[in-house]
Amino acid sequence: MILRSSLGFFLAAAILGLLAACSSTPLPPDPAPSPAPRALPPGAANPSVSLPSMPARGRAVLQRERSRWVAADWDELPGWGEDRAAELWPALLRGCARPAPGWAELCARAALQPPTDDLEAHLWLIKHLQPYRVESPDGEAQGLLTGYFEPLLDAQRRPLGSYRVPLHAAPPDLARRRPYFSRQQIETEQRERLRAQELLYIEDPLDALVLQIQGSGRVRVRESEHAAPVLKRLAFAGHNELPYQSIGKLLIERGELRAGEASWPAIKDWARRNPARLQELMWQNPRYVFFREEPLPDPELGPRGAQGVPLTPGRSIAVDRASIPYGTPVWLDGGSGALRRIAMAQDTGSAIVGAVRADYFWGWGAEAEAQAGRLKAPLRLWALWPR
Repeated sequence: MILRSSLGFFLAAAILGLLAACSSTPLPPDPAPSPAPRALPPGAANPSVSLPSMPARGRAVLQRERSRWVAADWDELPGWGEDRAAELWPALLRGCARPAPGWAELCARAALQPPTDDLEAHLWLIKHLQPYRVESPDGEAQGLLTGYFEPLLDAQRRPLGSYRVPLHAAPPDLARRRPYFSRQQIETEQRERLRAQELLYIEDPLDALVLQIQGSGRVRVRESEHAAPVLKRLAFAGHNELPYQSIGKLLIERGELRAGEASWPAIKDWARRNPARLQELMWQNPRYVFFREEPLPDPELGPRGAQGVPLTPGRSIAVDRASIPYGTPVWLDGGSGALRRIAMAQDTGSAIVGAVRADYFWGWGAEAEAQAGRLKAPLRLWALWPR
């Protein structure tokens, strides 16, 4: 096995060999309009993408709806060669179940020739992909990296004891009434109307809010008072199309918390000290999310992301799909070496907007929750696209 400390040396030598042996497709000599590109963002009705143009500084550029991609050299990626790149393959192959246009051939190769170690994985990526620095349309290359996770909660099938906070299935008229009722209306005047949509009951209203923000979660469900719990998943089934308002931001604006302190542990501590004020605070966020109950046959797989494939802890990210197509490998530089690794763009979120924006999927349970709560870092990223 090659030691990690030696990997950079071997990669440098291998890159030189690859560059001598093969080169990317020659770039057009001017930025004149080109025919349709080889690959388009999946799921985009009117993607704004063009073939590479040649700006004055000699770098090929791909224009997308909310970003531009500037061709880069591999040695420009901070920390490249230090990641456990072979760990990407399960996430890559899951994404290949719904590949982006232009990826079918590479996906077949990735499935037939999985790497045996990190060096082989790095060399495969270098041979087949071209890195592009992702920027905003006006050239801003720095953005924000945050983390998310899949909550794990205990639930009851019926309201019992302290289990009184309902989680709702999507109501039949959700698609017809836009926007739907607000959080406050659902929890007050519409409560009886939506009684039939109550799926499960949990103890803490803040846990319900966390579940809605994350978009999915795992629940240990007791079907009856004395039954053993069964592990199931609650998957996203829609929302009321009202805007999301961060209660952490509200607490900062009201002087209840200082800037930089609005983590979930701090918010929960505030709620314990101010139980009579919690409901009013939560009603300031009108967004309400509905769920559907799913079996959990493989507890090692994450929930399905927006790409339609299971998320992989540590190797899946949520992005703005108008900036980066689903199924794209992305090199992350989380600032000061906080997080430098390759991950697959396989999900999105209402707060994940902008060219240089990513939400890193940590997995599930208490440790994932703690990691996600701590991650907030400046971000640079590079999309890796077929040559």
